[in-house]
Amino acid sequence: MDDLRFGTRNKRGDWAPKDPLETAPLLVLPPRPLKFLKWLPGYFLPWNVAFMAIAIVYWLWLTPSTETMKTLSAGWIIYLLLRNTAAVLLFYGVLEIRLYVQRKQGTSFKFNGKWPSENRSSVFMFKSQNIDNIIRTFATGLPIWTAYEVFGLWCYANGWGPWTTFAAHPIWLVAFGLVLPIYHEVHFYCIHRLIHVPILYKWVHSVHHNSVNPSPWSSLSMHPVEHLLYWSDSLIHLILPSHPLLLLYNLQITGIGAVVGHVGFDKIVAGEDTAVETHAFAHYLHHKYFEVNYGDGTVPLDRWFGTWHDGTKAGDALMDARFQQKQAKMNATPPV
Repeated sequence: MDDLRFGTRNKRGDWAPKDPLETAPLLVLPPRPLKFLKWLPGYFLPWNVAFMAIAIVYWLWLTPSTETMKTLSAGWIIYLLLRNTAAVLLFYGVLEIRLYVQRKQGTSFKFNGKWPSENRSSVFMFKSQNIDNIIRTFATGLPIWTAYEVFGLWCYANGWGPWTTFAAHPIWLVAFGLVLPIYHEVHFYCIHRLIHVPILYKWVHSVHHNSVNPSPWSSLSMHPVEHLLYWSDSLIHLILPSHPLLLLYNLQITGIGAVVGHVGFDKIVAGEDTAVETHAFAHYLHHKYFEVNYGDGTVPLDRWFGTWHDGTKAGDALMDARFQQKQAKMNATPPV
């Protein structure tokens, strides 16, 4: 598949899509029903359907019984940790091996023409982005992910929280499940803006931003404080009526889903003329420019707050103007 049919490549070898990024046709005036219907399949396929499929498999076959989960014990907690670890090894590992080790599609559709393995830097443990990212993922990312899951399932097993069943409230639970990816993005946007506050950025979020050229293992490479904030979106299931299946779905969106925005490629080539869309360019631009695209554009929060970058030169100009305005404001503030 010729990536230049869909975008351009600069002298450094960086690829970018030819069309400007657009936010989803949600919450727009006037409403755009035809554009919304055209966008809708991509909301479900392939990623959210895949995350729901994983959640169903987890709930039906890979989650301990309710009776077991009533008591906190090392056995089932370690089991969940190993289960989540296996999922990350599978999904992240397959993408890493295919795209970055075997380099099956070379730099076709790759946003940054360089390879992280060739960029040794002292900001990473052992001067290796991959080693650093993997250590952070497994040392704190997966344990904190699992801790939230354990807490939620333990509350469910003991009847703590507004849990319900699909038989009792099918319309509510289906509707809740349909909007969970949107809820996740709103939550992510809010905590993302929070950790860009200078003091939190310096001591917490900068760890994640060390991976300017992200790859799959960068997805959960965060400071433990950021991990705690990141998975706190799952606490919604202790506030609104929910079901453990939706809790597991939410955790897949947040955990396995993180790899989609960090894969580093616009498309994963699957055949001579077929490819899987990643929609990762918006988040790649955040890693590149730091102060744009705090969300992914499903909800137009960045557009509303003036931080949307559509990947064009016009987007660069708006970003530069905003930066200059910020600098002028800082310079005008008298020293204390």
